[in-house]
Amino acid sequence: MDIVTPSLDQVLPKVDSRYTLVSLAAKRARDIMDGTHDVTAERTSIRDVTNALEEIYEGKITYKRLRNSTK
Repeated sequence: MDIVTPSLDQVLPKVDSRYTLVSLAAKRARDIMDGTHDVTAERTSIRDVTNALEEIYEGKITYKRLRNSTK
């Protein structure tokens, strides 16, 4: 089993919740797989999710909360 680096504990302070982190990493990994956006970090893993987490950790991928409400 591979260990994901950076760990979730290291990346979590970059976002406001675990849900945001998972959503952001999944969307970014999908973009990397589809080839719709360039990879901003040097690929250190063959796994797209790991590369997405590295980009989030390095501050190369950010997000903007459009609405602050819950249903």
